[in-house]
Amino acid sequence: MPAVPIADLDGVLLVTVGEELQDRTVAELQRELTERVVDTGARGVLIDISVLDVVDSYLARALHEIAAATALLAARTVLVGMRPAVAFTLAELGLTLPGMSTALSVREGMAALR
Repeated sequence: MPAVPIADLDGVLLVTVGEELQDRTVAELQRELTERVVDTGARGVLIDISVLDVVDSYLARALHEIAAATALLAARTVLVGMRPAVAFTLAELGLTLPGMSTALSVREGMAALR
């Protein structure tokens, strides 16, 4: 079982980050998620980070790499649930998430993938 749960919601993979991620867990998530996109033929990926208080440069880069890899596999990635403090910190550090859309909630993220 993956360290971060991945649920298939009718062609959209929902990744629910339940705690701060260690570097090893992030690397496992990248591998597992891309494999699941191929195995399920998912058209989209939602990554829910609503519990995270901090997104550091390593995690921001990993999220960007996930979005790039899933795009190559014909799936769009939407980051959902970002807290205002996380958004402010990312902007302050000049860290952007190219290739990845954002939404305030899972519901809005699902709508963005339709």
